Amino acid sequence: IVGPDPRNTGRAPSWHHALMQLIAATILLYSVLVISAAEILWPIELFVLIAILLLAGATRTERVLRALLALALTGIALLGLADFGTGLAFARPFNLIADWHFAQGIWLLLKGSAGIPLAVIGLSAVALVLAALILGIWWSLAQWARCGAGTRANWIAAAMLVPGAGLIAADFKDYAPVSVEAGARIAQTLAADEALEAFIVQAKQDPVEDIGPVLTALDGRDLIIIYIESYGRASFSNPRYRGAHTKTLQAIEEQLGASGLGMRSAFLQAPTAGGQSWLTHGSVASGLWLSDQSRYQAMLESGRQTLFDYAAGAGYRTVAVKPAHILAWPEGEVLGFEVIYNAEDLGYAGPALNWVTMPDQFTLAAFERLEYNRAGRPPILAEISLISSHAPWVPVPDMLAWEAVDDGTVYSRFMEGSPTPAEIWRDPERVRAQYTKAIEYSLQAVGSWVARHADNPPVVLLMGDHQPLPFVAESDVFDVPVHLIGPAPVVERLAGSDWHSGLTPGADSPVIGAERLRDWLLRGSF
Repeated sequence: IVGPDPRNTGRAPSWHHALMQLIAATILLYSVLVISAAEILWPIELFVLIAILLLAGATRTERVLRALLALALTGIALLGLADFGTGLAFARPFNLIADWHFAQGIWLLLKGSAGIPLAVIGLSAVALVLAALILGIWWSLAQWARCGAGTRANWIAAAMLVPGAGLIAADFKDYAPVSVEAGARIAQTLAADEALEAFIVQAKQDPVEDIGPVLTALDGRDLIIIYIESYGRASFSNPRYRGAHTKTLQAIEEQLGASGLGMRSAFLQAPTAGGQSWLTHGSVASGLWLSDQSRYQAMLESGRQTLFDYAAGAGYRTVAVKPAHILAWPEGEVLGFEVIYNAEDLGYAGPALNWVTMPDQFTLAAFERLEYNRAGRPPILAEISLISSHAPWVPVPDMLAWEAVDDGTVYSRFMEGSPTPAEIWRDPERVRAQYTKAIEYSLQAVGSWVARHADNPPVVLLMGDHQPLPFVAESDVFDVPVHLIGPAPVVERLAGSDWHSGLTPGADSPVIGAERLRDWLLRGSF
């Protein structure tokens, strides 16, 4: 079927040259069609696609058809790559409805980690690759289209459908990955819209709206909610981390127990893994299961009263400490925070430790200086996000004497001679080793801070926000640890009877949905 292209007047390419072009075109089309499949398959769409191109031939109509097919196939490839990316980062497929906000997040990550010039170069390179993909698909389709028109091509086109029919008879689901995926995407979109509508109704029906006095189980004490970035169940289930992390927790438990503090631990089911910490924070604050960005945004727009709204009504000063926020955070006011400390508000004069804007010990010292030690203040309900355990996990600073923290300039020495993220991330084993150290440091910072205030202790709810990246966690479980620390009578009153005593939850510890914590804290019991 190889012959001259009707659009050109030159000689036909040699048969072996044309054959090589057809083979290359077929490989590219095949790769695009199976990129979103879980395994290498023989997609019937490949045979149907070739048959259509042969029947269309090299005509003006074919060019329009080819343009539409090139755009469609590019979209399929991008969705497959998006699924790969969200699977690698968050252990879930790409959500066509909820995940568009990542575009801004990727830009901010690139700008913050590489600077604006390199970020622009990186995005330009992506744009060029995308253009090359479209042109490659366009060229591949043309190689088959120019073989079309004529009785011989029609017979070959019909023959192309025979293996397709056979594969359909064998198992349509296994051999039509693009069709199945397209159907699943359409179903997902429709289901997401319906679920979001039901969620909006749920958000406006608050079960504790008329609860009466709230937070009475705290006995008027401060409640400090502390999230440790990427602190997940892997710290207890994965042998790589279990020894180091439980040893750190046992040392903290001994120190706090000697001061008379009570401690109980369990697990929390987080709505995310690998990232999107705000979904866990929002679920705890709102009493709603925020499994994606659409739900999070709907919650913000619903007018629902959060834990912090109720606390403010009960006379608490509601405080957010967000060292990772380098931009304004208007959502914080909607969530009910009276005062918000973003990165620039915390007084840090030291270096950024790669992605980490400031070490956890400094964050806790800044909260102590700005809020906790203020004279004559009302009780505080604070949410503090600790980020030293955020990737890339290098460098990990040492714990310092609290008096030495000062304005943070002392942390400059930890950047000197430290390996770069690129050096660490060439080796997955080094990445996991650094993660181990980062979680140890974050736990030590919290334990030391609580010990500083053991004479008149607050109630501390310490938990992870999500599991680390899937290749670090080596698990697809979304659970995170949760620890309740404070005066023993308050802890025993608040914690469920099945919570494990101490700071090390057991394999049989209860797993509590993140959306249950708001009402538990407000009511004082499960």
